Amino acid sequence: MPNQDTIPGLEIRETIDGQTATARVAAKRNAAKAEVKRSRPDPYIWGIYIMFLLISVVELFSASSTEVSSSNVYSPLIRHGIFLALGLGIVMWLQNTHYILMRRFAWIFAILSLGLLVLSTVAGVEINGAQRAIRIAGMTIQPAEVVKLSVVLLLASVLSKNQTPGGVTNRGIITAAIVVVVFAIFLYKDGLTNTILLMGVSISMFLIGGIQWSKFWMILGIYGLCAGSLLMIKKVNKNVTSDDFDNVKIEATAGNTTSTGRIDGREGTRNNRIVRWLEGVHPNDPIDDMNRQVIYSKFAQANGGLLGQGPGNSRESARLPLAFSDYIYSIIVEDTGFAGGSLLLLLFLLLVARAGRIAYKCSRAFPAFLIMGCAVMIVFQALVHMAIVTGIFPVSGQPLPFISKGGTSVLVMSAAIGMMLSVSRFAVTSGDKNEIKAEIKELPEDMQAANYSDYQNK
Repeated sequence: MPNQDTIPGLEIRETIDGQTATARVAAKRNAAKAEVKRSRPDPYIWGIYIMFLLISVVELFSASSTEVSSSNVYSPLIRHGIFLALGLGIVMWLQNTHYILMRRFAWIFAILSLGLLVLSTVAGVEINGAQRAIRIAGMTIQPAEVVKLSVVLLLASVLSKNQTPGGVTNRGIITAAIVVVVFAIFLYKDGLTNTILLMGVSISMFLIGGIQWSKFWMILGIYGLCAGSLLMIKKVNKNVTSDDFDNVKIEATAGNTTSTGRIDGREGTRNNRIVRWLEGVHPNDPIDDMNRQVIYSKFAQANGGLLGQGPGNSRESARLPLAFSDYIYSIIVEDTGFAGGSLLLLLFLLLVARAGRIAYKCSRAFPAFLIMGCAVMIVFQALVHMAIVTGIFPVSGQPLPFISKGGTSVLVMSAAIGMMLSVSRFAVTSGDKNEIKAEIKELPEDMQAANYSDYQNK
């Protein structure tokens, strides 16, 4: 007996050869997916990631002597190991997730991370003199770390959507620049280094996408104009003059820092760090609260020599502040010497090189942008950490990816590795025309733009 709720004949009009229209569409998509040969996650990226985890376990334990309690000497390692295990779970989950899903949630992820960033500036908790973290359900979250990955994902989405044979469209450039500037404004309050990192990663992604040189200089001009505007606003609000850098006088009294002729708060901290960096440290300088980290870091690196003192034999980890996070690279050099420090640097460079190789072979723009953006983000942060520890850059709190203590950083960087592995598995890199056609059918229309390397090779 026919259903009274159906319109007579509707089943006939919806069905062709015994198959509904919905089923035909689904069958078409499944056929397209079947034609794309899925690769295994890239073994080289996996190998580098495993090496990071091994180094992290050994060196975090070596650098955590100031945190060891008499009741449990393994407590710092256990806490860090939990985050490493969670990060490994994220990597394995994301490598089995098609990057299409990541693209769909790019804007939502970016808005949520911006909300967390704004929340940290108005109601955040202070850590090491900066109000840059928030507590949720007893956990401390560093929104700046989340923001870096969300901006990479969003820029990959925007730039790939606006990819053309000549580079990137004006709309794509303007949208991407606005995204970076908005996030940079909120990052600047307590994270100048993070702001510079964000802009550096975005510039790299513009260059990867084959941005026209005229537009590239326009982007630099926009960034420079925004930076100048922020500095002018700070000077007007704080009544700052150019003599502030010349009249810096720092005194350490009972562990409390006071100053004369300098700006108070985070702005003053930045300026004074730059001044001390320009002045440098000397062997005969008295050790105080202002130069303690820099001097003990130098001692650790000098004590490392060529081959180091051996893992766990660090002398300076017991007195170097934040040896387990902001200055862990100096402990690595002390334990493994110049050879070990150079090997770690080489691992990070190999990661970006491998990502570049995969990105070059991708047929579509989005996976190429995504894998390179993630790799550049990881490697840039590692290079900045190493530059700070070795004295090339002024002092600033930047964790060494995967190795420094810090749950948010470990989880975010693990997510970046997972996204890279997803691209290596699901993106077509073989150059086979049939697979490329199948991939195009599989992707939404706004993700079908060809990779810039394809335009170059034609």
